Amino acid sequence: MRRYGKHTDEDDIPSRPNRKGNRPRTNIRPKHEDAAEGMVLTVDRGRLTCLVDDRVVFAMKARELGRKAAVVGDRVALVGDLSGKKDTLARIVRIEPRTSVLRRTADDDDPYERVVVANADQLAIVTALADPEPRPRLIDRCLVAAYAGGLDPLLVLTKSDLAPPDELLELYGALGVPYVVTSREELESGEAVDRVRKQLDGKITAFVGHSGVGKTTLVNALVSTERRRTTGVVNAVTGRGRHTTTSARAVPLPGDEGWLVDTPGVRSFGLHHVDPSQVIKAFPDLEPGTEGCPRACSHDEPDCALDAWVAEGHADPARLYSLRRLLSTRERREGD
Repeated sequence: MRRYGKHTDEDDIPSRPNRKGNRPRTNIRPKHEDAAEGMVLTVDRGRLTCLVDDRVVFAMKARELGRKAAVVGDRVALVGDLSGKKDTLARIVRIEPRTSVLRRTADDDDPYERVVVANADQLAIVTALADPEPRPRLIDRCLVAAYAGGLDPLLVLTKSDLAPPDELLELYGALGVPYVVTSREELESGEAVDRVRKQLDGKITAFVGHSGVGKTTLVNALVSTERRRTTGVVNAVTGRGRHTTTSARAVPLPGDEGWLVDTPGVRSFGLHHVDPSQVIKAFPDLEPGTEGCPRACSHDEPDCALDAWVAEGHADPARLYSLRRLLSTRERREGD
């Protein structure tokens, strides 16, 4: 039975009043063409600290961005109160396209990837030569993440006063990764700081490393304003350090010569998100040899065309070994 007449009007249909008194939702979103540009420095429980021109501005993500999250290093567009004064809050209305992304998962079986930092130029992998002992598998995983995310890797070897770097440098020599070796005495004198700074000037560099390797000590030496941070100690039983950095944050280098992004210490670096085809792009001398590979080749199987490519003299066998070692890290745990 028809409840209303044949020619009903909108007023004839009952409707509930809008108690909130707000406007109905629409799919049309403002363009915010007058939004100011900024860079995300820290993220803390939904609150973001951004640099807009020369001011530090506190902001929150606009609802219209949905589930899209901003991370340290993101270039964003902000509206609202951009004065940076106490108790003011701006809104991030747009996240600009990223030039590079450093991602990790909790482990290799975890499909949920976490973006550590965006738009960094290079990844400084900080590793102690002793106390705690080096973990090459973790270094390999960080290298894979750097290659896959579009970052140039940099090895920073600390505590050379406790052990020589020769064996570790030989392991990564075929990769051609730049490196800096430091000792405690050189950090205190400033000699090592100058060497590291030469690798950082003019770039945005993300620092990663497991706890106890001296990453925070190095950051304190590079950026004087960070000296208020405390450093941790290495547990004599487990050989692991204590986390002294709890969240990533970007810090300008003295003289505005670049940015340093300090990240929390890691004990695992999952690579569930990494596609082997992304890693091979970091090996320009090997990539052309993959044209004869079977579909979805892992580059470590009997039919892989890279073996013939290297045998014909197109590339150094040590490079192929290094590539396969990096690709195999996804199947092995860091402690192996």
